[in-house]
Amino acid sequence: MSDNSSIFSFPTTTSHRSLATAWLTLALSSLIGAGLVVLLIILARTPVIHDLIPWVGSFKTALVIHVDLSVLVWFLSFAGLFAVIAMPKSGVAAGKVALWVAVLGALLITFSPFLGEDAPFLNNYIPVLANGAFFSGLILFVAGFCGIALLLCIKHQEQQQNDKLVVRFGVTSAIVIALLSVFSLLYTYFAIPPQLARDSELYYETLFWGAGHILQFTHTQLMMVAWIWLATVITGKSVAKPGTLLLMFIIGAFPAILGPVIHAIYPVDSLEHRLAFTDLMYWGGGIAPLMAGVLVFRTLLANKEVANDNRSLRLALLYSLILFGVGGWIGFMINAVNVTIPAHYHGSIVSITLAYMGVTYHVLPGLGYKRPSIVWANRQLILYSTGSLLHILGLAWSGGHGVQRKTAGAAQGLESLADKIPMWIMGLGGVLAVIGGILFLVLAFKALSNPETAK
Repeated sequence: MSDNSSIFSFPTTTSHRSLATAWLTLALSSLIGAGLVVLLIILARTPVIHDLIPWVGSFKTALVIHVDLSVLVWFLSFAGLFAVIAMPKSGVAAGKVALWVAVLGALLITFSPFLGEDAPFLNNYIPVLANGAFFSGLILFVAGFCGIALLLCIKHQEQQQNDKLVVRFGVTSAIVIALLSVFSLLYTYFAIPPQLARDSELYYETLFWGAGHILQFTHTQLMMVAWIWLATVITGKSVAKPGTLLLMFIIGAFPAILGPVIHAIYPVDSLEHRLAFTDLMYWGGGIAPLMAGVLVFRTLLANKEVANDNRSLRLALLYSLILFGVGGWIGFMINAVNVTIPAHYHGSIVSITLAYMGVTYHVLPGLGYKRPSIVWANRQLILYSTGSLLHILGLAWSGGHGVQRKTAGAAQGLESLADKIPMWIMGLGGVLAVIGGILFLVLAFKALSNPETAK
């Protein structure tokens, strides 16, 4: 399938389409695992209900697996889909090897609580279970992703030089940033002072701090690619001139390049190192998405007539823009270590997820599968977006009451009605978002089970 209004042409060979579909399936499957544990997390935080369930002690383990599946595996597997679509068919054979390595890694991460010691550490970015199965899974998944990432970089020069090259640059720059994040992780691993105990949360916080910050720029770049892709499909118009888009992607990628500079200047266990990466994200993480959001929103306003087939795409795009804006606004409200912090980053995470949901609905027909029901896709997007908005607003409100992050049950200190109401809103929104997420998976997997014979 090729659409002149789109920024990508879909794979034309069976093997190329199969590889793209496999990375999409891995991404969707990671959400199944994340969804199975997210209800535990929500219920363990919800007043009254947390007193009725016997497994609040497993909250930390559930949170580790949920975060790693719903952020790391979901986002990087979708990045793998972008890489395959942007890659020429000559890289497909090697891409299959990378895929199966990543699949094995994702499976080990998912089942690691049953395969070794239950020792969760809730450090930022990539929380861990300190057991061999978890780390083996993490290494294998990252290795599989690096394989497809390197293939895209090697094969990038084989792409035709056309007017859509600038958006392909957005994909490739995002993939290169992800590889830079892996380099940062390896550098930190060997640079951590030996006196820092490896069985402590501080060790893992230090290990993933720089790499985690750099990786956020990969997600931001690909979110902008998704926004532009959806906007061009919806309106049939480019959101900006190629030069403007190129400048936007360069601005988005530039802060990540400063990561190695920070490593060169400050010891990895120093306060200066930590603050430098924090400032890098604070000052550099929002400029390019703001540019992209303005360009996309302006294009949507100028082209209000939307074909019926694209209404779900527009809904996903609009909600993605809204959630990103709300998450950014909440970020400026952070003044202590409390649940305002997860409210902020959940806005960003949900924004990216909504953009990827829209892309999923668009690529399924392009990969040879029946388009999901537009009516049900609209309902799913409204349910997921509304629930997510309630969830993060409830968390932000609770942050104003001093509720601490990474806690559950009585440890949250919810004593007064004023303390409990925002967390009830959080719980209600979380449940609605989970239902919307489940519906998305039902629609997507139903489509994947119904290939169009004409393809």
